[in-house]
Order: sequence, then structure tokens, then C-alpha cells
Amino acid sequence: MCRPSHFTVSYRINPWMHPDAPTDTARALAQWQRLHDVYEDLGFEVSVIDDRAGLPDMVYAANGGFVLDGIAYGAKFQHPERRPEAAAYMDWFAAHGLTVAEPHEVNEGEGDFLLAGDVILAGSGFRSAQASHAELARLFGREVLTLTLIDPRFYHLDTALAVLDPEPGPDGDCTIAYLESAFDAPSLATLRERFPDAIIASEADAAILGLNSYSDGRNVVIAERATRFAGQLRERGYDPIGVDLSELLLGGGGVKCCTLDLHGAHLEAAR
Repeated sequence: MCRPSHFTVSYRINPWMHPDAPTDTARALAQWQRLHDVYEDLGFEVSVIDDRAGLPDMVYAANGGFVLDGIAYGAKFQHPERRPEAAAYMDWFAAHGLTVAEPHEVNEGEGDFLLAGDVILAGSGFRSAQASHAELARLFGREVLTLTLIDPRFYHLDTALAVLDPEPGPDGDCTIAYLESAFDAPSLATLRERFPDAIIASEADAAILGLNSYSDGRNVVIAERATRFAGQLRERGYDPIGVDLSELLLGGGGVKCCTLDLHGAHLEAAR
């Protein structure tokens, strides 16, 4: 995670951002701290990267890379405003003993890459290039399933789809939740075939980034206003935990955007 000490909205690279509207950095910090504390209360070890002045979106740590099998595939941001974040995250990965793979293709890390069992779900359409999916497959030797996003409000895969089971069940399947209207027809057909028991989210919950959530397989941290999604989760046996990240929503991010999953990587002390 990355503290939002420099959070503001000074440019517009997604529909959520309005530079003329006021932001409250202190409120963003307090909301972020609540999310951090929820993770620690759930038993997670939370590592925090130092934020840097002039990089207000660095708080959205999910975009800083994709980490799996001790390898950190670095980000290569589409928009110039965010490009300096890539080096900051890759430096942190290297300093903590991860093998850093420099990206050749445009990608925005775990914002568009989600691990679902043994499969990597990979988004494209707005930020990450489809060519990065092939790069990802070569690097990790996993099946990569391309999904195309079509609604600019849901510019990253993690805003339109949530993986609810970090480990697959006995039948090899895992549960996901997604918003149908965020995907093109071929991607929607793929999701319906591969995940027939998925939770289908409402437009209202998705519109407050309710799907931008993080699950340990039982507890699911979500936007507290996503009440219908919370009910759907309870019906499936999950325990939803609502947090208020309304200030960080002004930059187009929620729970998952603020969370980069290191997938069990063993971190060394910073060198």
C-alpha cells in the first residue's frame, strides 16, 4: 500500500476525476488508514511504499505491478502523468528481494491483471495493451484470459470484476463477481462459460466502485455503500466488510486500487 500524503486531483485521465472539484488530503489519509487497519485486523502483513511528491495517484498501489511466484512484472503506464510511478515501484520490488521483470508493453499492473486460481484474468480496452497479455503469459507460464472493457468508467479490470476466492476449490473453480455491461460480447461470453456461478453485480454498486474489492476467501473488503453487493456476498457465505474511501473515489480508485497483492511473496529487508 501507499499512503495518500500527496493526494489531490490535478489532472483528468479517467471520468471520475474533476480537477476543479476540491479534495481533502487529510480525509483521504484517514480513510486510507482505516483500510490499512482493517487488513491488519484480518491478519495480513501490510508493507507500505514511501509516497512521492508530485505523484498523487501513487496511492493506487495495485497499478504499480503484478507480483507472482517471486517475480514482479513492472508497470508501464499509458498516461505521462503516472509514468514516474513505475520506477518507484520497481525500485521497491528490487529492494525487497523480488525478481523484477521490466515491461516492454503498456500495462497498469494488478489494475488489469487478476489471479483467479491458476488463470490470470487480463483486461484491456483503456489502459493495458493486449500485447502485455502475451508478455505476461511468457513470463509466468500461466493461462492468460483476455477480457475487453468497453465502459470508460471501468477503465481497469479491477473496477469491473472481483476475484472472491484466492485459491481454487476442489473442482478447480473459483468464484468471481462482475458487471456485465462493462465487457464486450466475446468477453461476456467467456466469463459466462468459465464462471457460470459468478455473482452479477448491479450497476448501482459498480458505479461507486463496489466491485473494486479485496477478498481473502471469506472476508471481502468493499465500499461501504455497496449494500446490494454486500447482501449478495452474504448469501454466498462471505463476510463483507465495508469501508469508506469516498475521497479516494474522486481519483477513480477504491479498495482494490489501493491494494497490491504480493501473492505470498517472501520479502527481504530493503537493501
